[in-house]
Amino acid sequence: MNKQELVDAADASTGNSKASIADAIDAIVRAVTSAVADDEAVQLVGFGTFSAGARAARVGRNPATGEEMQIAAARTVKFAAGKAFKDAVNAA
Repeated sequence: MNKQELVDAADASTGNSKASIADAIDAIVRAVTSAVADDEAVQLVGFGTFSAGARAARVGRNPATGEEMQIAAARTVKFAAGKAFKDAVNAA
């Protein structure tokens, strides 16, 4: 499902305008992105939790040449699914 399909699904179930739904989705994505970038966890009960994580620097291999290379440390985003979300996926 892409963003437009999500907007269409929300429109069908709420009756709100597609423009207002798209604006709301954009606002939610911005808020989650900003919070996680500031090292805050975003918990949506029943759905899941978004948080920032850290990946340590490590040695990897170039798959084309087999040569070892350094991979820099990086911040990453973690998502842990909530119980209701997991249960819905497992019931399908």
